[in-house]
Order: sequence, then C-alpha cells, then structure tokens
Amino acid sequence: MAILINDSTLRDGQHAVKHQLTVAQLRDYATAVDKTGVAIVEVGHGNGLGASSYQVGRAALSDETMLNTVRECLQNSKMGVFMLPGWGTIVDLSKALSCGADVVRIGTHCTEATLAERHLGWLRDHGAEAHAVLMMSHMATPQQLADQAQLLVEYGAQAVGIMDSAGNLLPQDVTERITAMRRQVDVPLIFHAHNNLGMAVANSVAAAQAGASVIDGCARGFGAGAGNTQLEVLVPVLERLGFNTGIDLYHFLDAAELAARELMVTPPMIDSVGIVSGLAGVFSGFKNPVLSHSASAGVDPRDVFFELGKRQAVAGQEDLIVEVAAQLKRIAL
Repeated sequence: MAILINDSTLRDGQHAVKHQLTVAQLRDYATAVDKTGVAIVEVGHGNGLGASSYQVGRAALSDETMLNTVRECLQNSKMGVFMLPGWGTIVDLSKALSCGADVVRIGTHCTEATLAERHLGWLRDHGAEAHAVLMMSHMATPQQLADQAQLLVEYGAQAVGIMDSAGNLLPQDVTERITAMRRQVDVPLIFHAHNNLGMAVANSVAAAQAGASVIDGCARGFGAGAGNTQLEVLVPVLERLGFNTGIDLYHFLDAAELAARELMVTPPMIDSVGIVSGLAGVFSGFKNPVLSHSASAGVDPRDVFFELGKRQAVAGQEDLIVEVAAQLKRIAL
C-alpha cells in the first residue's frame, strides 16, 4: 500500500519557535526536502492562513512571503497550506492559490465539520485539491468522527482525516477511529499525531494499518508542544512493514539534519508539561502561552493544563489560559 507523506515541518514546526522562521530557513529546508520524495510540504503560520495575531503569535513573515518563498524551491513536492475557519477567510484561500498552493487543508474542531462547508465549497468551485481534518479527535467517538468525515466529503473534501492535536490517543484509539471512518467514506484518510505520550510513531503506524494513506509528520518531530511524528523514524518503520512511502531515506536524513541544525532552538522533547498536556487532552500549541502566563501568575503550568482540560479548551481559546492562570493564583492566595 502506498502512503503519502505530508511534511508539516514548516507549518507545525512554527509553534516551536513562536512562528519566527525566516526566509532563509524556509528556503533551505524546502530545497532539501524537495529532494526526498515527500508528497506534500506544508507551510505557513502554525495556526494556518490568516492566523498571525497577538492572540496566537505574530509570525515573522506574511503568509504570502512564506508561500512564495517555498513555492520557488519546490520542483517535485506539492505545496500545502492549512486554514482554520475563523482565523482564515476566503480571501486568504484565494491569496494562497495565487501563490501556488497545490493542496489546501481545512481544519475544524472534531464535532464542528459544518464550519468548513463554505470554504470547501469555494475550493471545489475553484478546482483546488481540498482536504479536511477534524482536530482534537480524542474528544469525539469513532462514530461521531465518521459522521463528521462524511459531511466533509459531501462538502467537497477529497481527503479527510483526524488530528490528535493533544497527543492524547493510544494506538487502539487510532485504530478504532480510522476504521470507523474507513467504513463510512471512500476518500483517502489523513492522520496527524503529536508525541506528548511518546506514541506518535506507533499511532501513525496504527493509522496506516487501519487504512489511512496520508500520514503527517515533521523532521526531527519539530512541532507544537512535545513535537510531532518524527518522519525520519516513521518512514523506515513503514517501509519495513511493507508500505511504500516513496521517500529516499538518505535524502530525508540529510533534510532532518539540516532541520535540527538550522530550524530548531532546541530539539522537541517530552517534558513534564508535554506529558500533562497529553494527559489533560489540551492542544499541544498551548505549551508556550501556558508557560508564559503561568510564570507571570506564579502558578504551576501543570495545574493550568489540567484545568484547561476540565474546561475542554480548544485551539482558538487561548484567552482561557490567562483566565485559568489568574483563577489559580487567586486560589493560591
């Protein structure tokens, strides 16, 4: 079975450096990864098109600059972009297509597929390759995800899938979710993992074995929180299991070395905060703002994560971090 690799190093990895990747960094990695056989190179602000803001972090570069820079470097791989309705708009989608985006992925909360209807319809009408993903997928049952995936297909998505945005799932959880979706929709399935509990590679393998054919990951796991699936590990594991990724391993190992050397302040690691984020089921991209606001309030960031988990906080609700930190400070007093 063929597996398409979606490399989100230049998009999800932005979370790890507060969205500050430079033109030179984008150009160098895109040039290196284009030689590897990766199907899609995803680029942009960590939260997607139109997301650069005070609330979730201002990017060093505009969306157009990021996309144009990477587009010039890709001769073999497709260029992908990500958008969350509410952050991005139809105007942002139009700009992305004019910059040469080949694949557009729309993300919604796992039970809110209806938010993608207008955007997927617009992409369909404009002949774009449109994918859609359900985020925070640990917060919905397998059947709920399958039902939501069916809606996304009806709206025009040509591939659908799930993101384990909090790094909360275990392999059996992934198998159940992908299997339910496979029974209900007849388009390629996508899986995107985070590594909070050290399960990203295992979960990605489980997804592939259950029928997912588009698997996300990042060089050296460079991504939000504890990081993403480490692609240079996943690819040979999948190949050993009989899957065909089309990746030249040596070239990808070279790209991963470049990423470690040029993109990362520190390599991603599963620290205590990352573990708690996964256990609490909180979006991995909350790590940096939780650490910052916890320090300002003088409270334990682990307590903040568990309280955010109780409130079922999701991406886009970063304002809750400030509220929770202030509440815990009052309690401590």
